[in-house]
Amino acid sequence: MTAPLNHPLPTLDLDVLRTFVAIAETGSFTTAASTVFRTPSAVSMQIKKLEDTLGRAVFMRDARSVTLTTEGEMLLGYARRLLAINREAVSKFIVPDISGVVRLGSPDDYGERVLPTVLKRFAQTHPSIAVDVTIDLSVNLRRRMDDRTLDITLLTNSFAANMSGSEVLLTEPVIWAGMKGGCAHLREPLPISVWEEGCAWRAGALEALGRDGRNYRIAYMSSHTAGQRAAILADLAIAPMPKSFIGGDLVALTEADGLPEMNSYSLAMLVAPDASAPVKAAADHIRAAFEQFRATGRF
Repeated sequence: MTAPLNHPLPTLDLDVLRTFVAIAETGSFTTAASTVFRTPSAVSMQIKKLEDTLGRAVFMRDARSVTLTTEGEMLLGYARRLLAINREAVSKFIVPDISGVVRLGSPDDYGERVLPTVLKRFAQTHPSIAVDVTIDLSVNLRRRMDDRTLDITLLTNSFAANMSGSEVLLTEPVIWAGMKGGCAHLREPLPISVWEEGCAWRAGALEALGRDGRNYRIAYMSSHTAGQRAAILADLAIAPMPKSFIGGDLVALTEADGLPEMNSYSLAMLVAPDASAPVKAAADHIRAAFEQFRATGRF
């Protein structure tokens, strides 16, 4: 039966839909709360309001996870479209006729982890700006900044690297990563996976092994994090990685496993001194991504 014309359907609140999408994408009410800058209790109230409006449950909750119901999955598509249309309409008035290119550099490791979040947010606020992304070693990215072929870049820096002019976003320990239940770290000489000169993690790893007098061989080389993970998960080698990269079948190996302790490293951001407004906006989005990471442990 169709609803009578004198009983209009309720209108969905865009702020509530934004919260709903954030929960669906993060799988957590708590993480979503920090994303939309609300308290967890306020987020719960928003979802209750949404479910009361629709007369349907949109999430299934248990002690460990939050998942979409069938109705929630249907709503997610509509919610994303409604939010996209709203951003498009508002951007025509708030940021009209702003176009151009932001040339952004990143090392492979953080390009894979951070850039999807940054690019998504930047596209929402600056839909007419193109982003030209360069993935390379930090030493090469620094050179590109000096040559003015990049507007902004992320740089991984070892404890001894020159950080002049850059803004540190994150500092964390570098640890040895091995396969859960693996035995690569027990072999002699020790098989390690590193990349060429200029890699911040390589320098610290080789310095630590030399200091410890540990016999090693370079068994695998890859400039991509995915390649390093593949070598570890095949139990071909162990590799130096930031502590935050550990999880799943990757485990941290310590001095108890016969591995020397390594120094910390820093991830920094370098922005051109004459940066345009879109470049400065991109830098703000990168800062926000790392603020979220420090608060929640997730990008």
